[in-house]
Amino acid sequence: MNTPASFQSGSSPFDFFNFDLTAPFSWAVQRVADRPTFTENSATATGFPQPTQDADLLRQLSFIPGLKEILMLRQVHALEHATVWVLSESKNAYTPLKKSTNVQVDNELLSGLSTEQGFYLYGEVNISDLRRAVTLALSRLTSGESDLAVHPRCGTNLSVAMLLTAGLAVGVPLLLPFRPIEQLIGLGLAATTAAELAPDLGSMAQRYVTTAIPFNLKIENISRTRDVWGREANFVKVNWQD
Repeated sequence: MNTPASFQSGSSPFDFFNFDLTAPFSWAVQRVADRPTFTENSATATGFPQPTQDADLLRQLSFIPGLKEILMLRQVHALEHATVWVLSESKNAYTPLKKSTNVQVDNELLSGLSTEQGFYLYGEVNISDLRRAVTLALSRLTSGESDLAVHPRCGTNLSVAMLLTAGLAVGVPLLLPFRPIEQLIGLGLAATTAAELAPDLGSMAQRYVTTAIPFNLKIENISRTRDVWGREANFVKVNWQD
């Protein structure tokens, strides 16, 4: 995600989450086992991204500096979001809410930060559970569950909300008479409109701009470390593969 999912994100373009894992992974694993086989032809039919999409783009535009890092960061960002969803599902798999609704359950204690080399996951998570969650998240994303790449607490949503609010706050008052009452009404309308539009626009920005299905990522290792600010976290290191 960008800023923290709630706000734990920071420096690298994208961030996210925090956690305490207890429930087993059997429910989530069963979901993957029940999914239909995903093929490149089915991707074309459903509009799902082509598995070779980013690799082909990199080969064609390899002369552009930093392109590989950008493509990798987008894929890592998606994997970070999906990992948080899987961990949240595992913790809440047997709660009444999970049984009675189809709503995705979000563990707000999790936060993370994506980089082009991997992502930090903040919170007390058993490393073996995290390893299973990352592997499952990668499998589900590349099998067609693209919604896992989008998260409501992503910093992208906050950025979109700020830009939208600023744009409307400047634009709307210009359309109204330059009198105090009308200007205040204009600012109120701008803020209300931005609040209504930001969540959907933020999700669109994540889906099409700041994340990508991680077809080219391979998990290298997971280790307990500290980020650049000295905060303890688990770091999921990944490699690019064509």
